[in-house]
Amino acid sequence: MLQIFLQGFAVYFIIWWMTLFAVLPIGLRTQADDNDVVLGTVPSAPARFRAAFVFSLTTLISALIYGLWYVCDTYFGWGFDALPQLAPSFY
Repeated sequence: MLQIFLQGFAVYFIIWWMTLFAVLPIGLRTQADDNDVVLGTVPSAPARFRAAFVFSLTTLISALIYGLWYVCDTYFGWGFDALPQLAPSFY
């Protein structure tokens, strides 16, 4: 039971991490956009990082993706084993 939970958590964490990089630029305002570049920073640095918004949106989107994956794997049997083999088998 613990192994199944850890496998599910590992898949969710990978989905969450990849989704984070897709969500980061959403609604981003740079220092150059606000014409307030702090000395010693690049103009493309965020003017105000909204961590709560980014992390909550990332969690919501990842939960939807994970739920879709879970339904496809559990009810339809379309898991990772159903993907075509892309690399040749050497054994």
